[in-house]
Amino acid sequence: MPLYEHVLIARQDLSNAQAEGLLEHFSAVIGDNGGKVLGTEYWGVKTMAYKINKNRKGHYGFMRTESPSGAVQEMERLARLHDDVMRVLTVKVDAHDEGPSVQMQKRDEREERGPRGDRGPRPERR
Repeated sequence: MPLYEHVLIARQDLSNAQAEGLLEHFSAVIGDNGGKVLGTEYWGVKTMAYKINKNRKGHYGFMRTESPSGAVQEMERLARLHDDVMRVLTVKVDAHDEGPSVQMQKRDEREERGPRGDRGPRPERR
C-alpha cells in the first residue's frame, strides 16, 4: 500500500484535547477504510503566514499512514466537511522518516536550550 503524510490545521479556539481528538477521529477513518496509521503527532498552536477563515493561528496535527487511495480520499472528504478543520495537506511519500518529524525535533532543541541560552543572567537595569 502507498505511504502518505497528512497535516491538518484546526481552528485556534479548540482546546488541545479537542485538537488531538480530531487526529484520533481521522485516524479511525483511515483504519475503518482499510489503512493503518503508523504515527500521529500534535504540534500545538502555531501562527500561520496568512489568515485562513479570519484565523491567524491554528492547531497543527501530523499523521503518517499506509493506506489505499480510497481511504485517503474519504479522510480528506470528511476533513473538508468538518467545521473545525481549516486545511488538509496530503503528500504521498516513498518512505517514512524514522523518529520524530522536523517540527518535533525543533521543539526538543528549544526545550534543551533553557531560558537564556549561553548569554548568562540579565544585567540589572537602572
